[in-house]
Amino acid sequence: EELKKSGIDFNIHLIFGGQIKGQDPSIFQVYAAGNFIEVTVETPYFQIGEAKYGKPILDRVITQATPLKEAAKCALISMDSTIKSNISVGLPLDLLIYPKNDLRADHLMVIDEKNEYFKMIHETWGKRLRQVFSEIEDPVW
Repeated sequence: EELKKSGIDFNIHLIFGGQIKGQDPSIFQVYAAGNFIEVTVETPYFQIGEAKYGKPILDRVITQATPLKEAAKCALISMDSTIKSNISVGLPLDLLIYPKNDLRADHLMVIDEKNEYFKMIHETWGKRLRQVFSEIEDPVW
């Protein structure tokens, strides 16, 4: 209410996650209205912001059983696809990897233009996509 009185339209969408000792970790997507949804076996990840470009790789690869390193790689490929297709999205990226039961957030990375791993993903993913595309038979008319 106070923000509205000042002419400020406050709108927030966020992903919030964590773990309480002795319990399983969880992730929530919180909407502006204050309601939320929690990850499930059917929806093992959330994505906010510009989602249409990077979502296909996530939908095809990520399951509840995906190892953490593969999930991180997939998330970075998803972000690379979004950056490639949307000029309004760019580096730096913040990536937090949380291994179950660590109870600490030690694996935080800021990925910028100098990040060699992200450069490799960008180059390799584009090249391999074109390679696979060329290997698929053309349609028969």
